[in-house]
Amino acid sequence: MKTVYASTFVAIGACASESLQDNFIIIFGEGAPDDLAEYCFIHRTDVNDGGTFAAGSTLVIGEKSYPVTAVGDVARENLRELGHITVRFDGAAQPEFPGTVHVDGSAPASIKPGQKFCMLSE
Repeated sequence: MKTVYASTFVAIGACASESLQDNFIIIFGEGAPDDLAEYCFIHRTDVNDGGTFAAGSTLVIGEKSYPVTAVGDVARENLRELGHITVRFDGAAQPEFPGTVHVDGSAPASIKPGQKFCMLSE
């Protein structure tokens, strides 16, 4: 597996952690608009090689790996350009929305600044 995207969480929006209880997270790169940032896990990009990812790729948050089960039509571009995707921890085989990445497994109990976020692909 090759790292196609890697970043480090640097800030947690005031309302962001509530989404973990509903099995999803919204991530956004630094510079997210203020009205969105309060709902997002904000990160700083370390690796963005433009590589692609799809169902069968692996998403890593902290120490936990999640198999990717579906990727929306604009999720790849949004992640590369804005550092923005919604991750749903529901194992769905079809993307719910164009900017959503679905993974198999339960949402982490928490996400803290300093933790890593990576997308690994073949």
